[in-house]
Amino acid sequence: MRYTPAALALALVVAVSASSSFSAPPVPLDPRAAALVQAGRTAMAANNVDEAISDFEAALTIQPGHVAILLNLAEATRKQGMFGKALHYYRVALSIDPNNQYALAGEGEALVEKGAVEKAKLNYDRLVQLCGNSTCAPAKQLAAAIAKGPPPPVVTAAQVETKPEVTPN
Repeated sequence: MRYTPAALALALVVAVSASSSFSAPPVPLDPRAAALVQAGRTAMAANNVDEAISDFEAALTIQPGHVAILLNLAEATRKQGMFGKALHYYRVALSIDPNNQYALAGEGEALVEKGAVEKAKLNYDRLVQLCGNSTCAPAKQLAAAIAKGPPPPVVTAAQVETKPEVTPN
């Protein structure tokens, strides 16, 4: 009975140290995938989003499930205006690494762009919790996107119904 508190403390230390060994460091990029990611980033810098998406998708086939590739692909699809697809890539990245601050910020920005500002605020709260404050770069980035708000809706010519006016000469 006298040793119960000490035994519990020792068991807790062993359990915590054993569970911390389960988290593995990030896997480095395969050289072929790294070359494709670099080509994709170059294409993004040149504002060639379609080529960048092709490069990132090719890199993802070489090294499936790599978080950095998924984040680049999500950013490219978001830049193309495909917010739903970007959200998919961010969520896959978050399923692999739930505490990835850049994935949380990117998902929040995509949510703002889709108009789901309240859901983006939940991401912001989680980011602040992970960072410990609101001064980390991803939290600032998401806060700026939330403050800016969703973009105004785009009206196409097909949505506008014209009524011809007939006037006498």
